[in-house]
Amino acid sequence: MLRKALVLVYGATAYLAFLATLLYTIGFLAGVAVPKGIDDGAVGPAWRALLVDAALLTLFAMQHSVMARPWFKRWWTRFVPTSVERSTYVLASTAVLVLLLWQWQPLPAEVWSVGPSWARAVLWAVYALGWIVLVFSTFAVGHFDLFGLRQILARARDRNYAEPEFREPLIYRLVRHPLMVGFLIAFWAAPDLSVGRLVFALAASGYIMVGVRLEEHDLRAQLGEPYERYLRRVPRFVPRPGALKQG
Repeated sequence: MLRKALVLVYGATAYLAFLATLLYTIGFLAGVAVPKGIDDGAVGPAWRALLVDAALLTLFAMQHSVMARPWFKRWWTRFVPTSVERSTYVLASTAVLVLLLWQWQPLPAEVWSVGPSWARAVLWAVYALGWIVLVFSTFAVGHFDLFGLRQILARARDRNYAEPEFREPLIYRLVRHPLMVGFLIAFWAAPDLSVGRLVFALAASGYIMVGVRLEEHDLRAQLGEPYERYLRRVPRFVPRPGALKQG
């Protein structure tokens, strides 16, 4: 009983830590409602800031890529119970993101700044839309599976956990990676774009382009022909005209 309670506390802590960090990230990139935004802090030499920021972004990308691979999961679950594997991944990702937000070095030189108030309002609305698309995408495919909560609940109830079957919710019939589309929208919808925000957006977008190919490679091996047909029919990021009618 104690072990089950600890598993529940662990999973819930990982999830709540992720939610808090996600909310902080939204404010961090927008530069509002948080103690430190992406352009805040002491400004040092640009070369040093670029090195530090590049190292932080590389660490984040490596942690995500390595821990998400099937071979790593097979090795990792020799030491970590399967029921908390996903929660551990979420907690590790959160810790690396917290480090990035904490140690990010500002590069506040202006790349662009949109003047008209209506245009700024449109960009802020698009920024919010990106995060809405991201969150909606997680619920479309199983939010609580994605963040490890169903796994720990199954363990607490002494039930076997089964991975969700492959399916195509509405938004996933438009594009294969709507969650990443949400990220891309949020990264680039900026009324004020500094060099630091540009570095972040470029690096994160580059990682997404690589990461989705790694994910698709793994899903091909896992799901076989149904996923191959899905790849042929649905584009990665940009919906085709009339995509829903074709589906």
